[in-house]
Amino acid sequence: MAREHTEHFSKNELSCPHCGVMGMDQEFMDILEAVRKEYGKPMKLNSSFRCREHNEAIGAKSTSSHCLGVAVDIACEGSGQRFDLIRHLSKHVTRLGIGQEFLHADYDLNKSQNVIWTYY
Repeated sequence: MAREHTEHFSKNELSCPHCGVMGMDQEFMDILEAVRKEYGKPMKLNSSFRCREHNEAIGAKSTSSHCLGVAVDIACEGSGQRFDLIRHLSKHVTRLGIGQEFLHADYDLNKSQNVIWTYY
């Protein structure tokens, strides 16, 4: 049976806010948990798994890695927290997006690797 949560992330945090489906990839959940343990502080997930309907409703790209359960957006306040999170995330994922108040991390092996981009 597939897990629906980890030690530090609840089913609610990992599920689609539209339909409640928990479609996160198990390997990616292990990566998230490893990052959280190394970081040593709470990580608020703004977005995790998204069903296609929810993804379209919020205007996200149809190719979003969130729909595959291999991406999260993590709330981030200030440059110090951003630096610390990037330091820990970059040990485990090779795709990072930097927003003004969040970090996107994904493990989509079908997309370009070793990349960082911005949303502003």
